[in-house]
Amino acid sequence: MSHVATKTKVAFVCNNCGADYRKWQGQCSECNAWNSLSEVRLGNASRGTILRPGFAGDVDSAVKTLANIELDEIPRITSGTGEFDLVLGGGFVPGSCVLLGGEPGAGKSTVLLQTLCAMSDSNPALYVTGEESPQQVAMRANRLGLPNQKLEIMAETSVETVCSIAEKKKPKILVIDSIQVMHIDEVSSAPGSVSQVRESAAMLVRFAKQTGTVLIMVGHVTKDGSLAGPKVLEHMIDCSLMLEGSSDSHFRTLRSTKNRFGAVNELGVFAMTDKGLREVPNPSAIFLQRGEEVSSGSVVMVIWEGTRPLLVELQALVDDSHLGNPRRVTVGLEHNRLSMLLAVLHRHGGIMVGDQDVFVNVVGGVKVLETSADLALILSVISSFRDRPLPKDLVVFGEVGLAGEIRPVANGQERLREAAKHGFSRAIIPAGNMPKQPIKGMTIFPVKKITEALDALSN
Repeated sequence: MSHVATKTKVAFVCNNCGADYRKWQGQCSECNAWNSLSEVRLGNASRGTILRPGFAGDVDSAVKTLANIELDEIPRITSGTGEFDLVLGGGFVPGSCVLLGGEPGAGKSTVLLQTLCAMSDSNPALYVTGEESPQQVAMRANRLGLPNQKLEIMAETSVETVCSIAEKKKPKILVIDSIQVMHIDEVSSAPGSVSQVRESAAMLVRFAKQTGTVLIMVGHVTKDGSLAGPKVLEHMIDCSLMLEGSSDSHFRTLRSTKNRFGAVNELGVFAMTDKGLREVPNPSAIFLQRGEEVSSGSVVMVIWEGTRPLLVELQALVDDSHLGNPRRVTVGLEHNRLSMLLAVLHRHGGIMVGDQDVFVNVVGGVKVLETSADLALILSVISSFRDRPLPKDLVVFGEVGLAGEIRPVANGQERLREAAKHGFSRAIIPAGNMPKQPIKGMTIFPVKKITEALDALSN
């Protein structure tokens, strides 16, 4: 027997962070935003207790041990672009859900249109556009010279209609551009709201898992650069990608912030051309386009992005400050990290730059998220402060601790081999990363303290 009571559910959802509340309140206790709660009617829901005498199914078939689960190799669908496949972990996995975000004009729709046009020859694909008309998408494809004979396109914002048509068409790849304009009829709030984005994404993800379709959703970003919508959206999908790039640079970086089928923080580099985005198979050669004469404050460091090393130039400028509070400006690095390393340099290196303006820039628009750039940053600051250029064939990496010690970083030998491939013959690295076998053509200076790194500069 069962007793069911029908009741209209009402919730109050924060438009900023997506937190749910039973009643309205002036301030969201999760993100501290004021007047951000809006009423959401969830429709008629059944509430009650259903009495079941027991589980009618086979318990042994429902519950298994990890050792009895078959480990099949995950099939992959290549995107046709090496850098895209690298970020994905080898290609698209059937039934996976990918969320692609980025600033307006970064090239999200362009890279997806290129990918689908290339894949549609061997894999049926459906492009659902909710922000542009099919004519606009076709004009872009013709301008880029893409093969558009087999790619199917549809202009629709209703999730129910999209799932119904996709069930009949049976595409292997389904693109939703974008999730912020999609809506479900049962949800009364406007498209783009927290509840609409959450429920629309949930229905699309459920459809992709049941049919084995590769789902790619385009997501908007907020003014601080994070993905718009509720945080639960990033938990529902399998892979989250961010396409980054400044308007004054023709380079774009594709970074994975979450990937259930590959490495996290993998980085792919593309160049924006008149024919769309083109992959850059050797990003280090692009970021190392230095002049014949290297100025002071410039040094090359080796960072680790996902599964490969990347050589990037770091520049520092130290100048007399005419303000009461000297400026600390970083581009591509964490601002608080710079302030901490300058204090370590003064305390353990004896070099005072507290009355100087310090500007630090990572060339090429790359964002460095790891601590292996610490030693390179300190040496570039010293080079600019003393106005003494560092050797052009020098490469540096290492983490700096608060006690002035130089700590080893992961994948030290791979970093050195990558630097040797590009013609670098000298390296200042942590002593813990000293390779057991010498690297041909490279002189390595292992250091344990900041003072030892300063002494290595004079050699």
